[in-house]
Amino acid sequence: MLPDYIGPASCSDWRKDLNDPISATSPGSPPGALSLVRTMALEELYREVILDHYRNPRHRGSLPHAHVHAEGQNPSCGDEFSIDLVIVDGVITDVGTQGQGCSISQASGSMMADMIVGKTVDEVAALASQFKVMMSIDEGENPVDPARPGSVLGDLEALQGVRKFPVRIKCADLPWVTLIDALEEAAAQPQI
Repeated sequence: MLPDYIGPASCSDWRKDLNDPISATSPGSPPGALSLVRTMALEELYREVILDHYRNPRHRGSLPHAHVHAEGQNPSCGDEFSIDLVIVDGVITDVGTQGQGCSISQASGSMMADMIVGKTVDEVAALASQFKVMMSIDEGENPVDPARPGSVLGDLEALQGVRKFPVRIKCADLPWVTLIDALEEAAAQPQI
């Protein structure tokens, strides 16, 4: 909830002007109003990115020619996720995902699938580690650059807001846990 603010007569309620960066920086606006406008706009953009990946999932479907298949479940909420990987010379050349569950789990899987195609298994393992640090699942310095949203982890950065709801972190992490299981299975297969 935003704090009440009574300013000069020309701006008695600054909250109505939050979507207008010009008025948020005008005389009488509270300190930090522009930062608040930017934060709110970024959060709205992140919501749109999550919904887009949920409604239009990337790499959806199974791969009959997959080298590796893994499945995961989140028993606390019922989310399900499966992944098929094609790995050629240590590079993930194709991915297929399937699942059902909340928008967070399914959007996370779509974003993940988009990010891993064309990367080596080692690069994907490093990406999974960065994601887990960003989500505060693992210890470490957050890899995200707040001055340049999306520059480090792309669309995945939209999931940062989930950290505010600890019970939902497992939803965002389910595709990544499933991916790690698939990578471990691939490592056990010497022909890949």
